[in-house]
Amino acid sequence: MDRNELARMIKGASYLEGDFTLRSGRKSKYYLDKYRFETQPAILEALGKMFGEYVSDETTLIAGAELGGVALAAATSLATGRPFIIVRNAKKDYGTSNLFEGIMDSGARVLLVEDIATTGGQVLEAAKAIQLKGGTVERIVAVIDRQEGARENITEAGFDFDALFTTADLGIKPV
Repeated sequence: MDRNELARMIKGASYLEGDFTLRSGRKSKYYLDKYRFETQPAILEALGKMFGEYVSDETTLIAGAELGGVALAAATSLATGRPFIIVRNAKKDYGTSNLFEGIMDSGARVLLVEDIATTGGQVLEAAKAIQLKGGTVERIVAVIDRQEGARENITEAGFDFDALFTTADLGIKPV
């Protein structure tokens, strides 16, 4: 599947119109429901391969923040043969009380994958948690950049950022 076909499939599966409140608290007349594209095998496989293009020889680990980044990290792991971790939104208060699920050694070089970046808030929290654990975030890559400040916030925080698609790539005009 080529890039244009994948963009059409993502938009077709996930684009909704109405009145929505985003995680950032912002209001929007449209919503991209990540679960509607992340649960489609052909789309997920293609995304894993595209994310895999960002894996360098030095990359030792793929990471995705719960919940939307989990399927993406798993798909990228399968496409590249690199292990992955899940970064929780908060430490669990039972069992091992981990903030991370999977194995991350100090010194890990991490590709952090994200679903949809609006302001970058959630992925920045995950990136900082990885750093606190002794890892290096090589790059943050999102499926979709809504072009509402995520790129600026992420790069201002000192991380490299890319997006596989922007809302403009999907034919979505700002409202």
